[in-house]
Amino acid sequence: MHLIEVKGSQDPAVCIILARLGCLSEKQMRAMVLTAPGAPLQMQERPDPRPDDGQIRVKVSACGVCRTDLHVVDAELPGIRYPVIPGHEIVGRVDLVGSHVTTHGIGDRVGIPWLGYTCGVCRFCKEGMENLCDRPLFTGYTRDGGFATHTIADARYAFPLGEDGDDGRSLVMAGNAERLGIYGFGAAGHIVAQIVRWQGRSVYAFTRSGDVAAQDFARRLGAVWAGASGELPDAPLDAAIIYAPAGELVPAALRAVRKGGKVVCAGIHMSDIPSFPYHLLWEERQLVSVANLTRQDGLDFLKIAPQAGIRTQTTAFPLVEANDVLGKLRTGQVLGAAVLKP
Repeated sequence: MHLIEVKGSQDPAVCIILARLGCLSEKQMRAMVLTAPGAPLQMQERPDPRPDDGQIRVKVSACGVCRTDLHVVDAELPGIRYPVIPGHEIVGRVDLVGSHVTTHGIGDRVGIPWLGYTCGVCRFCKEGMENLCDRPLFTGYTRDGGFATHTIADARYAFPLGEDGDDGRSLVMAGNAERLGIYGFGAAGHIVAQIVRWQGRSVYAFTRSGDVAAQDFARRLGAVWAGASGELPDAPLDAAIIYAPAGELVPAALRAVRKGGKVVCAGIHMSDIPSFPYHLLWEERQLVSVANLTRQDGLDFLKIAPQAGIRTQTTAFPLVEANDVLGKLRTGQVLGAAVLKP
């Protein structure tokens, strides 16, 4: 696809000025584009994308900024083809529909997730485990994502959102834990915590050492305990979910769970797990990972969310500030979730 680079776009301040002056044409899609491993995202213009058969074009209302986006920018995930537009937590409205699309119409409000396509024919797809598909496509990683004014999505992988709300598989894997630890109390963690509390279970929140703001935030959401990730809670956990991509949290979480407890690694990427003594795993403790989510996982979650009264804490930033927002996320300066708005 032909790219038209905005001059000076490496400087977010210049991009903001251009946008405010109307120098970036509204007739073309604008996107923050990753052009090389570790490079700053660049504001670029592209010709308006056109949906193919079975696809929809979505005008982006907001796109969450996730730690997985950092893994993409830092080239910690394999097989990235450049240029690519990051962003996989997308909310927007359908503004163009490809042929043979019957599930969505113009103006529909939809959500576009990380898993953007599966083959439907491999062993895992046929056995109902499409999240383990052999030939998947991932939004914002192996296909362009939502750090843009518009994006293209496979209509089958766009969730209808209705009009309510603002523009998990890991919880399923954790089982029916009465005392659930959450390591990394960020965008995903603060949502899961609300579901767990709604279900009548107890939340134990683990944050970076000294992150008093995040610990207070967790308590406001109903956590019965909040502390640093290296601390032990006042009671053994039945299960723990690790959202932070830090391998050293694995032995810490194993140390915190009871006999027969489970530790779930919920990230797409994690730093190396250090060696640890076998007694931390012994007595039938389990260590498992989560790979993506199925469409049914998403639909099930969307049914629960309004019942649980989930309220996300978000801070909105202009699209052109994507590099600054990624920096804030990297250094733990985001409370709750950060979103980009075109």
